Amino acid sequence: MLLQTIDDVISTLTTIVKDCEQAKNRSGYFAALYKRMTIAVKDGMDKGAFMDADRMGKLDVVFASRYLNAYDAYNKNETCSTSWKYAFDGCINESLTVIQQLILGINTHINLDLAIASAVVAPGDSIHKLEVDFNRINDVIASLFDDVQQCLEDVWLPMKFLKKVGKTQQTNVLNFSVGAARKTAWANAIILAGMNQNQQQAYIQQMDSAVYHIAQKIIHPGFLESTLMKTIRMTEFDDVARTIKLIDTTVVN
Repeated sequence: MLLQTIDDVISTLTTIVKDCEQAKNRSGYFAALYKRMTIAVKDGMDKGAFMDADRMGKLDVVFASRYLNAYDAYNKNETCSTSWKYAFDGCINESLTVIQQLILGINTHINLDLAIASAVVAPGDSIHKLEVDFNRINDVIASLFDDVQQCLEDVWLPMKFLKKVGKTQQTNVLNFSVGAARKTAWANAIILAGMNQNQQQAYIQQMDSAVYHIAQKIIHPGFLESTLMKTIRMTEFDDVARTIKLIDTTVVN
């Protein structure tokens, strides 16, 4: 999938969200969240929120291409990374809560794709010049995820109990922390930026394996947490299209 601008990314995501809404495909949950994130990043670029808007535009395209290429490959029954395949398989799992399915996508995209994209856009020592904008784009991800969780809580009261699962000062639901994930992603970006192509390929395989194991814990977080997830899942709406629309717009008619 050839993308050249952030507008191309938004257009492609819009098509995926609409297709998933019509097909009642749970892959649309993350796609809708990601569309909102990308629009927020573009808005930040237009308002001068980033130190280097041109570089941020390139990063967004490379970053998004990894997800979109994986999505395309998965739906064509072609090979994609182990962690993305597991995340997309999770969209078929009707026993998972909406939040679990969102986190599966966020986990792979931040912990795997963001580090790789950053090293591509800023190879070698130039990676250090990216750090400030790297953190700013992650702030956008974290804020939007919190916003979507709040929207879902407004529709399904039991979703509020998710905040009690593994809650610490810096963690979100299911012991998953966007803050911790981005620290790991940045550390991996620095490592990848200093490697040659062969070294990068080997290291990316290790990263993919690690992200896959995190994803397994998101689906199987432990007995008590799994029991709570089952209880919450029983209270959720089963209208996939409505949920996608909620995440995409925060407005449900």
